[in-house]
Amino acid sequence: MLKDAVRGAEDDDDCKVETSFSFSLEDDTGAVIVQTAPGKVVTHRGGSITLPCRYHHEPEDVDRNRIRIKWTKVSDAFQFEDVFVALGRQQKTFGSYRGRVSLERAGPGDASVIIHNITLQDYGRYECEVTNDMEDDTGFVNLDLEGVVFPYYPPSGRYKLNYHQAEEVCRQQDAILASHAQLHKAWLEGLDWCNAGWLEDGSVQYPISHPRDQCGHKDSPPGVRNYGYRHKEDERYDSFCFTSNLNGRVYFLKRFKKVNYLEAVKACQRDDAVIAKVGQLYAAWKIQLLDRCEAGWVEDGSIRYPIVNPRARCGGPEPGVRNLGFPDKKFRLYGVYCFHRNTDVQSTQAPKETTTKPANSTRSI
Repeated sequence: MLKDAVRGAEDDDDCKVETSFSFSLEDDTGAVIVQTAPGKVVTHRGGSITLPCRYHHEPEDVDRNRIRIKWTKVSDAFQFEDVFVALGRQQKTFGSYRGRVSLERAGPGDASVIIHNITLQDYGRYECEVTNDMEDDTGFVNLDLEGVVFPYYPPSGRYKLNYHQAEEVCRQQDAILASHAQLHKAWLEGLDWCNAGWLEDGSVQYPISHPRDQCGHKDSPPGVRNYGYRHKEDERYDSFCFTSNLNGRVYFLKRFKKVNYLEAVKACQRDDAVIAKVGQLYAAWKIQLLDRCEAGWVEDGSIRYPIVNPRARCGGPEPGVRNLGFPDKKFRLYGVYCFHRNTDVQSTQAPKETTTKPANSTRSI
């Protein structure tokens, strides 16, 4: 019995592994045996995290230069995206992972990789495959992000978005379409929203914490209502977006007078900032605990304000980001929420990949 514990993260204390794991070696046939964490690893956007994976091979004196390690991201729709592959000293990363992924190299049998500068798109399930000649085995690791789910509809109104448009509006607001797991977690934390929205897997769902007749039926149990998978081009709904940690700060710009939308944009620019996106305001509310009982413009032309500690005259008894809709941009006057990006963050990119091939290897990666 070989036992090992998952090492946690890497460059900061905010990244963590939710569960440890052990390796049970009961096969003496010579097959490669791979083990990964049965739970999930958790980090946030901008952080670094180890995806743990270890392997064992009998006999143990196998030529390490003939061991091939491959990491692949697997979507809910069973689409596969190459992430990283290594054969001996030769390594290669793919697509958006270039320059951000490296082997942990914590000793013999370690196939773990470190992902640096985590993005929202990195969220999901990863496959670790280890191959030695004709033998191979795989394991899976789930990467979760700390963040916040928020419902979104555009200025054109409710139920106006097909799936691809829902993807785009989330991206425009510094977010991605939420997964079912992220929406379910948000529901457990109290999210209650009566309008159905797209999720990243192409399903349409909505979370109900307080059943009522206009949201299904008042006698139905609380839960996440599911319309199933819908036609991505023809059907129209809202969207549920997900965002994570900010590389910067959202703040309410103090001014002597209120402004229209165009004046709000210029005011942030004069303050060496930009007008905040909806996702940035939600992240500031959830993660940075921004609490401001003053309505202000945000990037999509809506008027919102974040409340962490509910109080009289601040929009109800529950915490959240209040939404006053999309007023006339020219004639309505409000404050403004700005976003100032950090510029002093040190790079946490992985070392440049090597392209040197091992002398005794004849197999291509």
